[in-house]
Amino acid sequence: MLRLTKKVWHFFGLAFLAPCSLFLAPVVTGADEALKIYSYEVVNTYPHDPGAWTQGLAIHDGKLYEGTGQRGQSSLRQVDLETGELLQRHNLSQRYFGEGITILDGRIYQLTWQSHIGFVYDLETFEQQKTFFLAGEGWGITHDGEQIIVSDGTHFLRFLDPDTLQETHRVAVMANGTPVNYLNELEYINGEVWANVWYQDILVRIDPATGSVVGVVNMAGLNPRRGGRDEVLNGIAWDAVSERLFVTGKLWSELFEIRVKE
Repeated sequence: MLRLTKKVWHFFGLAFLAPCSLFLAPVVTGADEALKIYSYEVVNTYPHDPGAWTQGLAIHDGKLYEGTGQRGQSSLRQVDLETGELLQRHNLSQRYFGEGITILDGRIYQLTWQSHIGFVYDLETFEQQKTFFLAGEGWGITHDGEQIIVSDGTHFLRFLDPDTLQETHRVAVMANGTPVNYLNELEYINGEVWANVWYQDILVRIDPATGSVVGVVNMAGLNPRRGGRDEVLNGIAWDAVSERLFVTGKLWSELFEIRVKE
């Protein structure tokens, strides 16, 4: 699969918004084994800040947390799920481009794009506790309860020790032998890592032990009102307590609760 920088992807973005055809064609056609394709239905719709360049999304104790991007606009937020009201906000320094977030053991972890820096905050106060070095770019982040899992725009998932934040190992994400690049926002759901693929209206479901893509959720048509090429699907939050799944996108005015269907 062709590797492009984020800048080039912005230039060619509109060409890649067709419903998952770019990804699915080389993966499914002639594949040795069938790749399971899922659909979705919208259960509920909630307000979302249309000015939020969504990079990370998480739910903890029924509260919605969001990390946003763009230099000079990057932030960490707590938002009321039902109303979209901003409850708490921490702004990043203007030199940082915020990326994904995840919550583990009373801490929020947030990546930045090209600065090789990640931040760890207190969950309740948003007070920054420490920074950590991350080789390569920072894109998405989640955890399996024991390890932090990050993506960097390539087809690799990297696993970090949550205390030292050093990489312990990595897996190559493959769909029937095809590398899946541009893994963006991540979420750990029932033993799988779910990922947005940048500029694709899909969610890929990954076996974290092997890196194999075990399914694809076709999200075409979720937000037909989006405008520019940058308003892509990005943001997955799983409420494990109530087993609810939420998705949104960059600069979207709505947050969607969805149910995945076979």
